Amino acid sequence: MTCPDCDSPLVPFFVPTELREYAPDSQRTLAICTQCLSLHPTNQPELDAASDPAFDRISESFPTGEAAVPMALVLGLLKSLALNRSEIEHLLERVERAGADPLLVIDRVGRQGSTQPQWDAARRRHQLEQFLD
Repeated sequence: MTCPDCDSPLVPFFVPTELREYAPDSQRTLAICTQCLSLHPTNQPELDAASDPAFDRISESFPTGEAAVPMALVLGLLKSLALNRSEIEHLLERVERAGADPLLVIDRVGRQGSTQPQWDAARRRHQLEQFLD
């Protein structure tokens, strides 16, 4: 599977029931682009809660465990901070409760050369800091 926006590989993942309200169109499965970090619906019925998404294809610093899917959703929603502010705030809290530092992940993803997000990482990080204060 490749991204319809930039033709880069996608990482498919299962969205747990408790996170679907934050997923675009409450999708059960999504895929995140390894380069532009956009989210796309995917129809992969074999994906379930036991599936282990390869988020390390995006960054070696990508969180694992309970922080992984909320972090993927945050990265995909950052394209439109104004429209997704509430969802992003809730997801950032979940990432932090799971023991990961979402702002550090955004810094690292923004600085590595293999990603080209559809948003400015430094600017988004600054805006997110203001949310969290």
